Amino acid sequence: MNALWNEFLVRQGALLADQRVLHFGDAAQEMQAVASGTVITDLSHLGLLALSGDDSVTFLQGQVTNDVKLLAGGNSQYAGYCNAKGRLLALFFAFTHEGRLCLQLHGALLEPIMKRLKMYVLRSKVLVDNVSDSTVRIGVAGVGAVHALQPLFPAVPQAPHQLSSTDTSTLIRLPGSTPRFEIVTTPEHAPGLWAQLQPQCTPVGSACWEWLEIQAGIPDVVPATQEAFVPQMLNLDLLDGINFKKGCYTGQEIVARTHYLGKVKRRTHLAHADATTAPRPGDPVYGSDGAEPVGMVVSAAPAPQGGFDLLAEVRLESVAAGPLRCNSVDGPPLELRELPYGF
Repeated sequence: MNALWNEFLVRQGALLADQRVLHFGDAAQEMQAVASGTVITDLSHLGLLALSGDDSVTFLQGQVTNDVKLLAGGNSQYAGYCNAKGRLLALFFAFTHEGRLCLQLHGALLEPIMKRLKMYVLRSKVLVDNVSDSTVRIGVAGVGAVHALQPLFPAVPQAPHQLSSTDTSTLIRLPGSTPRFEIVTTPEHAPGLWAQLQPQCTPVGSACWEWLEIQAGIPDVVPATQEAFVPQMLNLDLLDGINFKKGCYTGQEIVARTHYLGKVKRRTHLAHADATTAPRPGDPVYGSDGAEPVGMVVSAAPAPQGGFDLLAEVRLESVAAGPLRCNSVDGPPLELRELPYGF
């Protein structure tokens, strides 16, 4: 996290640890605000890579599941980064900012993924830079988000993945039933934007943003779940994160075969668990059709009503067979809920 931005957040009452804002003094009240109000949060816990150079588009086109040639400056997209067996190493939120291709991903994966991308650059004219500390990303969400942003941006995007820019900042509309936006700006301009938004927004910690991501059905790949999923298992095809016409990329044969043979047997579901201990990514999910795990937790966050909301990748036949439980065959039951998009 940028030092100047860190100091600003602390002055606003933020409690920080491990490059993320835990809360602004009252985590329980913040969870209530994120469920029914308008909130603002820092997104420094997410890593950000920037690719530049004459060959950056061509290079990235051969690495990820989506068609990065479609990133024309006015849109964003999700994209998977797979190994040769079609298993996800990372999940990117991709967009352009200041003329560079930007890839946002789980913070703990930033260094190994950057190292891997650089390894495959070879003689291509591509630079891969960690710009996590030279940019500030701010999340704004809730019923009043559009109204709060209108004085700051000449055009507030109306549809998911639309992007608009000023001389200093980029504003991206994110998917989900709750209006959500991400601002990408500089450490110098971020405090002023925050100050103008705060009268209409409740500052909240990173767990609140993770809950919003879960409600929107947006999965993540973390160190504990690397190489565990083919992209369709995380619903990446339903999030327009796979382009089946773009041509070759690492793992493309497996991803395409899963699509064209109609063999998607596992999907990610939204669920709630009345648990006292937080589920963690990689935790097993059990069904009523056997003693072996039938899936795993993808992501989880505290729920405003208590317990935890989570995304869980589960075998479809086990979902149909009956109740699912987290961590053990007699663990907390999972109450399945409807995603904002269908299978």
